[in-house]
Amino acid sequence: MDIEICRKILIKYWGFTSFKPLQEEIIKSVLAGEDTLGLMPTGGGKSVTFQVPGIAMEGICLVITPLIALMKEQVARLNEMDIKALALHSGMTREEIEITLDNSIYGDYKFLYVSPERISSPLFKSKAPRLNVSLVAIDEAHCISQWGYDFRPSYLKIVELRDLLRTSPPFLALTATATPKVIEDIIEKLNFRGKNILRTSFERKNISYFVRKVEDKGTFLVNTLRKVKGSGIIYVRSRKRAREVAEMLSGKGFSADYYHAGISNELRDKKQASWNSGETRIIVATNAFGMGIDKPDVRFVIHWDIPESIESYFQETGRAGRDNKPSWAVLLFNEADKNRLKGSIPQKFPPIEKIKDIYEMLCNYLKIPVGAGKDTVHDFNMQEFVAQYHLPVIVTYNSLMFLQREGYLEFTEEINNPSRVHFIVGRDDLYKFQVANEDYDSFIKLLLRSYTGMFTSYVPVNEDILARKSGLSREKVCQYLIRLSALNIIHYIPGKRTPLVIFTEERLDRKSILISPDNYLHVKEKYLLRLEKMLEYAESETKCRSVMLLEYFGEDAERCGNCDVCRKRNELELSKYEFDLIINEIKTIVYSEKVNAHNLVNRINFSEEKVVKVIRWLLDHNKLHQDEQGLLSWNNS
Repeated sequence: MDIEICRKILIKYWGFTSFKPLQEEIIKSVLAGEDTLGLMPTGGGKSVTFQVPGIAMEGICLVITPLIALMKEQVARLNEMDIKALALHSGMTREEIEITLDNSIYGDYKFLYVSPERISSPLFKSKAPRLNVSLVAIDEAHCISQWGYDFRPSYLKIVELRDLLRTSPPFLALTATATPKVIEDIIEKLNFRGKNILRTSFERKNISYFVRKVEDKGTFLVNTLRKVKGSGIIYVRSRKRAREVAEMLSGKGFSADYYHAGISNELRDKKQASWNSGETRIIVATNAFGMGIDKPDVRFVIHWDIPESIESYFQETGRAGRDNKPSWAVLLFNEADKNRLKGSIPQKFPPIEKIKDIYEMLCNYLKIPVGAGKDTVHDFNMQEFVAQYHLPVIVTYNSLMFLQREGYLEFTEEINNPSRVHFIVGRDDLYKFQVANEDYDSFIKLLLRSYTGMFTSYVPVNEDILARKSGLSREKVCQYLIRLSALNIIHYIPGKRTPLVIFTEERLDRKSILISPDNYLHVKEKYLLRLEKMLEYAESETKCRSVMLLEYFGEDAERCGNCDVCRKRNELELSKYEFDLIINEIKTIVYSEKVNAHNLVNRINFSEEKVVKVIRWLLDHNKLHQDEQGLLSWNNS
């Protein structure tokens, strides 16, 4: 297929005349039928790489993503663009899933978004061979790797699509954060038909990275925000902190608001829209804020709390400066942060017996007997659960994460599922019902005027909007919907917001719950390694921040010249070449013997002034140690 067709699609639906870097390469690779791993930084336009060829190719594009909120957002956006798309996830009833799959097989839909745990369900497996799949796109592909920071066992089932789908479509795996080890794992676990990796550098030259070691973060933040212009994000670790920091900033005269997963979906949309438009300048948020952000003019991203991994930090800072204008990423850090992170490790890794306790309590809470429950989906109220069994929330959450890693269950964050309506009767029978039941006639007409597609699928409806349009109360609208459902005219599913637990295996008795000590220690070891790398980044005062980030992802890099470390070096008025040469000569000498400063200066083939500057810099940054006799040695600690 000609790439020109894809360019026309890009212009028609997105309004862009050319692709971003790497997008075109990935699309050409996919069109040629090649399995492809696309490594694109946050904001690089990943969705275009499968949406454009998905529209161009004959058949339906299967998109696998663990982010249900993102899935819903992309499906809604595609449908607004008159591109037919569907979603399949664990928050749906069996009937909804069946209708969605049938529409995917027999309708002219271009995209089917699927959450990974649905792939191994019997219903999906039975219908999948009849799907005319043109492309399988795997978003957040790092989730397939046990070396990644967000491993999901359900991702290991994706490779089964190779045998399930009769069309042998190419696989496109996409991620914004992958170390070399994770890259190898993705290719192996997805059974790629060739090692085809397309990547652009993760380097963001317009972002200046800073670490500020401060005890009073509030005062520092206020003083900094008075100096910088533009809008930004402040990331915090807890919902309580989000509210506190936002209120503190508002009290100081800043236009600030808070955002976290605990507020209603409507309020979250309102807060994000206000920030997107520039009405709100600063959003203080947990990591729930980030999905779907496409605001180009974010001038700063500040981390009040240190993240647990370089991957998380890099992804969140990548939301700054998408317009390629100068932007700043600032991490606020102190010794208390380090102690708090290290102190949280026991809660992050509950004892194996405690994890088993929580598994048994969960099964009892959800009334699942031993030997039953496989592939069942349950609403799950975490607050009610921990209160009933007197459990600490963090230990409970991390135990569920361990049970998920072991493949016993899937635990989704809170899903906002709107109410849905599907007409069970055909149009002729509906007309007869309306004639015979005048009381319902005007309400049915309102439904049909307000929404389309209700005869072929479940359609999200908003009771408040229906109430406003009809002049009825919300309660009266709900009564109409319930009655019509009871009369088998429609099937009405009331909306709800709840996390879900999906049992991927039947309930086991305690002695059969296997949480391998080796696997437990392996997960802990990887976590501690990522944590150490993050702390190393925060504590370093001698290595370019950008270089540290890029080397973590396997890239060679030159120092950026703009981060706090580089700016201190720049003050020495030495070129990078001179600075590195002098340091190497100093290292060679002081590694083998202790020398005084005067002797050291005389032995190095550079001007005395330049050598003294570098020695002073190394002493200031604790790379050189001077003992009581004034002798210098290299500090390896």
